Amino acid sequence: MATASAQSTPTGRPVWSHNSSLDDLAILFAVPEAAEVLDIEAGWARRWLATWRSTQGEVVSPVRDLADFGWPASRPARTFAWRAGRRHRPGLAYLSGTGRLHGFESLAERRVLLALDFVGGMTEVLSQPFTLRFTTCRRPVRHTPDFLALTRRTALLIDVRPADLIKPDDAVKFAAAQQAAGAAGWQYAVVAGWRPRPWAALEALSARRRAMTDPLGLLPELLDLAAGKPRRLGELVAATSWPALARPYVLHLLWSRRLTVDLALPLGDESWIYLPRTD
Repeated sequence: MATASAQSTPTGRPVWSHNSSLDDLAILFAVPEAAEVLDIEAGWARRWLATWRSTQGEVVSPVRDLADFGWPASRPARTFAWRAGRRHRPGLAYLSGTGRLHGFESLAERRVLLALDFVGGMTEVLSQPFTLRFTTCRRPVRHTPDFLALTRRTALLIDVRPADLIKPDDAVKFAAAQQAAGAAGWQYAVVAGWRPRPWAALEALSARRRAMTDPLGLLPELLDLAAGKPRRLGELVAATSWPALARPYVLHLLWSRRLTVDLALPLGDESWIYLPRTD
């Protein structure tokens, strides 16, 4: 059986779609150390507070108890509103992984939701999950992270800010969010941009991310053809019983990680399509 593991690309490290992570798709901001700025003396996890909104109102808890909040009852810390003249583009985005709509405050945040849907493994994604109240050596500060992506084992707290818009005050807030996430046993990331080729491919695949009916049996046919040997996308489509209809099914199988392609290379008819490794 042919698999993706045997191939390498001329551009360096491959980014295989079937096991790609947020790190492969996004450019992450390196959060600086801020120990000299943040108040993280003994007992800081009791002094720093997180405010959640729930169906019963606001719930305030120390950061040390951050992971114990009952997230099913939570509501976004900020409302997603639109008004004339506003620069941001808030809205709702559907995630196939959760089966529902999730709020975003900008197009950059919408991209993060799409990437999380592709990466998979998320049991829930909370938009604007809570407001963190922390202290620096000078003053108290508030910060509302953009997303909390929950998995079966842990969680990923995410902020979104284009690299050219990150200011020193933002870096301090990100350092505080990273400190709080660590206290909860979570991971933390600041998405500052996107890798051009993987992102372009991801947008193309996302057009076929929803479940598809298969009255002509093209899905198993494509899997059988890919299992025989690696094929270029155009060749794979042409080898099916219904070439004119097979292309969207290839994209769906790539999105659902039942086929794989190197996202570090341009996606097109010349792209090599493989069956992912199962071991």
